[in-house]
Amino acid sequence: MHNYPFWLGGVAASMAASCTHPLDVTKVRMQTLASADGAKRPSTLSVIRSSIQMSGIRSLYSGLTASLMRQMSYSLVRLGSYERMKEHFSKGGKKPKTWELLIAASVAGGLGGVAGNPADVLLVRMTSDFVKPPEQRYNYSNAVSGLVSLVKEEGMKGLTRGIGTNTTRAILMNASQVGSYDFIKSKLLSKHIPIVDVTLQDNFLLHIISSTLAGTVATTVCSPADVLRSRVMACNDGGKFGPILVKSFREEGASFLFKGWTPAFIRLAPNTVLLFVFYEQLKSGWRTASWPEDK
Repeated sequence: MHNYPFWLGGVAASMAASCTHPLDVTKVRMQTLASADGAKRPSTLSVIRSSIQMSGIRSLYSGLTASLMRQMSYSLVRLGSYERMKEHFSKGGKKPKTWELLIAASVAGGLGGVAGNPADVLLVRMTSDFVKPPEQRYNYSNAVSGLVSLVKEEGMKGLTRGIGTNTTRAILMNASQVGSYDFIKSKLLSKHIPIVDVTLQDNFLLHIISSTLAGTVATTVCSPADVLRSRVMACNDGGKFGPILVKSFREEGASFLFKGWTPAFIRLAPNTVLLFVFYEQLKSGWRTASWPEDK
């Protein structure tokens, strides 16, 4: 198995996030709006429309610097670690077992969740500022200044806010997204599709199909942890996981765990497709280029 550079996944994830960031902004705003003012669940289109009407199209790109910081910490670690573990399980030319890949993806996801937590806090705050009253907004101008303010005002507690739910979500995400992608890809490889009379090979079509299915699995599995993570991180009054969970269940019922599923899927499905298409292309380019292998 080729030894890819550790940072390759972070670059692919950053490329994908740059394309899908407006959808990520919409998802976070939907998840935090109800908890902020008890309003009825807003629709995806209504959140997008109100964002554009009140602050212009640029409001959908708020927090982009935090998103890129997140990808170059969270995704870089989760994808790089997963590749290293997969290489370990593939020693001697053997094919890794499904449970081995699942464990590798889960462990790598947990590492990524810890590494990317500060950037995740900034991302949630910067994208949810729009739905808060002016006096409750953080008003971070970019990720770097936001990180400085976060450390200065809240110290280590601010950097680790929501780390439990965030790490749980990261484990679920990597297992359900990266793990399922490899599993689905291996199962579909060399399968014949009679409708279009195509036999799938390790190419662009297979990457598209596998990543779309992986995005669907990941959206459903991660939704509860994603909603709770957003609400804990968006809270600026010292809110804790337990009280927020109880309050949300009491006021909104169990359905709150899947609030924002539609924008999450609309964002995660193309993000997953772009992530793996970019990643596969970067890996292909690394294999064929005359650069020295990463040791």
